[in-house]
Amino acid sequence: MSEAYIVAACRTAGGKRGGRLAGWHPVDMAARIIDALVARAECPPDAVEDVILGVVGTAGPQATNIGRNAVLASSLPLTVPGVSVDRQCGSSQQTIHFAAQAVMSGAMDIVIAGGVESMTKVPMGSARTLGEQAGLGNYRSPAILAKWPDVFFSQFDGAEMLAEKYGISKAEMDQLALESHLRAEAATKAGKFADEIVPLEVTLEDGSVVLHATDEGIRYGASIEKIASVKLLREGGRVTAA
Repeated sequence: MSEAYIVAACRTAGGKRGGRLAGWHPVDMAARIIDALVARAECPPDAVEDVILGVVGTAGPQATNIGRNAVLASSLPLTVPGVSVDRQCGSSQQTIHFAAQAVMSGAMDIVIAGGVESMTKVPMGSARTLGEQAGLGNYRSPAILAKWPDVFFSQFDGAEMLAEKYGISKAEMDQLALESHLRAEAATKAGKFADEIVPLEVTLEDGSVVLHATDEGIRYGASIEKIASVKLLREGGRVTAA
């Protein structure tokens, strides 16, 4: 069996809802990364055999196979196919597995794998709520309802169940969150992420154009007091947005 290798990797700087990347169309963000990746790998564009992109919110700007749409918006030839994968928060990781499997099986030699999500343009749950609002129903089929009549599948509830099962306290989760932000802040200030980030142009409120090259999700100056004060997701639970 052949072996699979990651020969190049890059990303945009992380954004936040309503943040600096809010004006970017997710298809164009993904296309920009595809182009940067091909350049970094010094790969002939027509040598790419597939593009696999993970996405959770398959609605609006991210509907109709964003994997293929990103190819169309990129500099890759039209002959390069593209496909989208939804495994919720594991979607992008799954694309890497699929790409590796294609290479290891001998079916393909060069595959681009990654993911894209704009939670400004496609807020969490949009793919479900838009269908419900249009009267098209939801994912809870009669067979699912027969098995779990009172259960709404939620990763937040899953996190609560895992915390309870393994005896993980809110204080432990708060401490882990704090350590994560402190490490991310230190790594950013030390320039650890600089080589992997592809800067994107963003227009500020005053009309000036700057490059977005720093992750927005990191809470600089985080403290255990601030993290511990975040509201619980459900009464009596342990999990917060922090």
